Amino acid sequence: MSTNQSLFMDFLILGLTDVPNMKVLLFIALLLIYVLTLMGNIAIILIIQLDKNLKTPMYIFLENLSFLDICYTTTTMPKMLEMLIADRRALSYLACAFQMYFFVSFVGTECVLLGIMSYDRFLAICRPLRYSTFMSKNICIALASISWFCGFINSVVHTTFTFRLHFCHSKRISYYFCDIPPLLVLSCDDTSVNEALLLTIGVFIGWTPFLGIIVSYIYIIVTILKIKSTHGRQRSFSTCISHLAVVVLYYGSAIFSYVRPISTYSMDKDKLISVLYSIVTPMLNPVIYTLKNQDVKKAISRQIALLQK
Repeated sequence: MSTNQSLFMDFLILGLTDVPNMKVLLFIALLLIYVLTLMGNIAIILIIQLDKNLKTPMYIFLENLSFLDICYTTTTMPKMLEMLIADRRALSYLACAFQMYFFVSFVGTECVLLGIMSYDRFLAICRPLRYSTFMSKNICIALASISWFCGFINSVVHTTFTFRLHFCHSKRISYYFCDIPPLLVLSCDDTSVNEALLLTIGVFIGWTPFLGIIVSYIYIIVTILKIKSTHGRQRSFSTCISHLAVVVLYYGSAIFSYVRPISTYSMDKDKLISVLYSIVTPMLNPVIYTLKNQDVKKAISRQIALLQK
């Protein structure tokens, strides 16, 4: 198949289920999740923007995280809902390429951003006297920008090399959106370069931040255990436990989906795993950060009090 022919071909997205009764239930569930995701993350952004007490590096990073979650759920969810309610599964070659490009860029950005957020918590707890020096507003903005830059560069490489392939085995994608693994499975070309890129870039985008997070939390836990005050230990743990919960859920599913050989791919199982980081985590982030964070809860209370005046 030539490149020109590929540009005019449509992919057929098979989605999460073919069972008619399940489609209705799944549509309702996903619509509810999508609405909750948008409302929760928009609320976090608004609270951080409105409350002057949250103008700190930690909440600047959290604001970026909420915006990311809005972006990459919006990249996939509207099409998923359309497939379930209207059974419109066709996706053009270019639409598939754009969807994959933005989704992979947002996933990569979040991987790096979560690593940076753990470094921020490490400085705040283990190096409090130097925190303002090492995490000034300018440094914070620069680090957030680096995470976005890494995500988009990562996606440019993967999208370019993926869509240079010829897809002649089938046009049916056994997945619920255009992603790297299901497209590699469809290709009739040698995908060894693509696999090497996934593993190599995955080390920098996925494993390096993840290992950095582990090291940061080892230092954080050791430092917290040295705090004599029980209240001090609890307060320190409360600022970190929400981030750690997100990291375990997000990295566990994302690394499994991308950083492994193509021979181990199983689309039926993999799409269920990908639901965790592409659908569940963005919905849970606002809940986790709100319920486990006293500063955010106090900020919400202040804003409600202002509205009632």
